[in-house]
Amino acid sequence: MMILKDILYKVALNAVVGSTGVSINNIHFDSRNIKEADLFVAVTGSVVDGHKFIDVAIKSGATGIICETLPKNLIDGVTYVEVDSSTKALAIIASNFYGSPSENLKLVGVTGTNGKTTIASLLCQLFKNAGYKVGLLSTVKIVVDNKVYNATHTTPDSLTINRYLKEMNDVGVEFCFMEVSSHGIHQNRVEGLCFEGGIFTNLSHDHLDYHNTFAEYRDVKKAFFDGLSSKAFALVNTDDKNGLVMLQNTKAKKYTYALKGYADYKAQILENQFGGLLLKLNDSEVWTRLVGNFNAYNVLAIYATAELLGLEKVEILRLISELESVSGRFQYIISDEKITAIVDYAHTPDALKNVLETINSIRTKNEELITVVGCGGDRDKTKRPKMGHIASALSTKVIFTSDNPRSEKPEAILEDIEKGVEPQNFKKIVTISDRKQAIKTACQLAQPNDIILIAGKGHETYQEIKGERFDFDDYKIVQEFLKQLQK
Repeated sequence: MMILKDILYKVALNAVVGSTGVSINNIHFDSRNIKEADLFVAVTGSVVDGHKFIDVAIKSGATGIICETLPKNLIDGVTYVEVDSSTKALAIIASNFYGSPSENLKLVGVTGTNGKTTIASLLCQLFKNAGYKVGLLSTVKIVVDNKVYNATHTTPDSLTINRYLKEMNDVGVEFCFMEVSSHGIHQNRVEGLCFEGGIFTNLSHDHLDYHNTFAEYRDVKKAFFDGLSSKAFALVNTDDKNGLVMLQNTKAKKYTYALKGYADYKAQILENQFGGLLLKLNDSEVWTRLVGNFNAYNVLAIYATAELLGLEKVEILRLISELESVSGRFQYIISDEKITAIVDYAHTPDALKNVLETINSIRTKNEELITVVGCGGDRDKTKRPKMGHIASALSTKVIFTSDNPRSEKPEAILEDIEKGVEPQNFKKIVTISDRKQAIKTACQLAQPNDIILIAGKGHETYQEIKGERFDFDDYKIVQEFLKQLQK
């Protein structure tokens, strides 16, 4: 329980009606969770406006209301606080309520289109292997020292973030690595957090269903770096032209990494094969089990971050050589028939291109590269033909199939994907809307030494169709079909 006045510390207030001396048991932005003496934050969401549920929250026992517009009818005994942005207020309130937990550990945020999950997850793994207590807030899972929780969003809501950070404080976590999505930044979910550093990976076509333009998408990412303090570090990939944009207005200490251009941290690929990469990081060589050019960038970012956080160079190199790949990120299996199946989360044009180019750079060209790929429903439609173009241009055979169709008809999504296929590649493609059947067909088409790429869902263990989630794990399914071929 806290006094409302203390919960409102650092929140910009437009108006207050009632006493800020009331005691608050808990904070919620969902009126269904409100109980006696709780604080209700009315958030204007993309689908639901929380202001419509203020009366419901009060009937359930709310004694405090945070809102952007004061209700016409004010109830005696209830304190109303008007703010410009409920989401920004919620984030600051959440931090105050849980005792500013981000200030009690070293929190590093990772943002960009691709690589967030890999970098955050592997930094967590590396620091844990170095003997530290660590935390992780990622698309794949949430880690609090030795406890693992399921993740529902890339960047959780601000109450959830601060609740987990408080739990990390309670068990002595020293470092926490967090994926910071554009949605999370735009919706103020990371407002009020104290970051030790921020990492920018790259920027490519994604989320244009949410952000109106690429420039808006870029500027939202930039806002994260604009908000870093002078005590923090900002580490950016300068092989991406947007890297230096991220540094333009930041107060943080600036560091760069690159494979191609000049940078503070440089990497050179000496060997690239399905078994891993041999890299030269600045002036030292290291072998890693991670595969591909895109993972060379990820490893370089991990190396730089570990050094900026105070680990010794020799120890970092040893720890990098021990890292194991992240679930659903270039995760592969080789059958007894020598068929290689790769499962990867690549769900953007740039990510799909990176994975396919990596496979093509390693394979001998004597084998087939069969790609199974789709696009999610109710999401950015403009990337669908681009995905179709890339998959058909860089594979020898392609099966277009469902991803998470959600409320859309799979056939309509597949038609959009096919629009990107150039005439010379028509003969390569097959369309099978049932994803399980598509994976089975890929396995049946594959001959010894062929490579199957199953792209788009990666670590996800479900398929979302018409509001329902059904069990579906690409890795388990392809593993099962490859075993059947052995019989």
